[in-house]
Amino acid sequence: MTAAEKDTEQTAAPSPKAIAAAKAFVAAHGGSARAVVENLGQAGARIVLVGEDGLLGDVMVPDVAAGEALVEAVDGLSPHEWDGETVAALKIGPAHRRKMAGPRAR
Repeated sequence: MTAAEKDTEQTAAPSPKAIAAAKAFVAAHGGSARAVVENLGQAGARIVLVGEDGLLGDVMVPDVAAGEALVEAVDGLSPHEWDGETVAALKIGPAHRRKMAGPRAR
């Protein structure tokens, strides 16, 4: 096994903290959630979670492979893309919209 393969193998495993955060989100938001893994380049990957109740959460991991491994490791998470069904499942309230808009919206 080459050094590059070892690095890939090591980064493909999500941290226990990331797994715990995803499990807590699933438990708090209805027992299941959609997971969209987004590549952020050098910053890693973001797993956007959409709970059964429509609320959002996210977990950061080192790379897309770790994100996909996290989705597989957590019961109740299912992999999704940003399709119409996933977007329709969101329930974003006015307070969250203001927060996302930043200080100019306040």
